[in-house]
Amino acid sequence: MTHSPTPTARSGDTDAVNNFKYFDAAIKKIEGSSADTKYIVGHSSGCAIANEVNSRLKGDHKNISLVDLDGFAPSADQIKKSSHQVWSAEGAKGGKSLNHDNWGRYSSQLQVYTAASATNKWSLHFSLVNTAATDAIKSSSDDDLKKGYAGCIANLCWLK
Repeated sequence: MTHSPTPTARSGDTDAVNNFKYFDAAIKKIEGSSADTKYIVGHSSGCAIANEVNSRLKGDHKNISLVDLDGFAPSADQIKKSSHQVWSAEGAKGGKSLNHDNWGRYSSQLQVYTAASATNKWSLHFSLVNTAATDAIKSSSDDDLKKGYAGCIANLCWLK
C-alpha cells in the first residue's frame, strides 16, 4: 500500500477508503494465499485501507495479522477477527512520529520503532516504512512526501 491511494485523496480515513480502487484484487490475493501468516499492513492513511481490506475478508481470520503503522487504529470488530499490531516511532535523539499519541484505547499496545537519525514528527512518521528517512522531511507537502520514500530501505520492524 502507498501513503496516498490516489493523487487527489486526502489523508482522512473515509477519503482513503473511497479513493482506493483495488479492494477486490487485494482480497483475492490474500484469500488465495497459502501462507501460514498473512499480513495486511497500512501506513498513515493507508491504515484505513488495510483496516477496510481486513473487514471485507470472508471466513476465518486466525492467520491474519493486521499491522497499522502510525495511522488509523483498527475497529473493535476487526480486533475480534485478526491479531493486530499498532506502531509509531520515536527518535533515538528525541521526537515522536506524527500519530504517536493518537492511538486512544490501543495506547497500551503501542509498539515503538526507534529511528537512528530521524527526530521530527514527519521524518519519524516515514521511518516506519523507510529506515533511510531523514529530517529533510518536514511536512506533508508533495515534495516532502517524495522525500519520505527516497532511497527507501524497507522497515519491517513489525515482522518480529
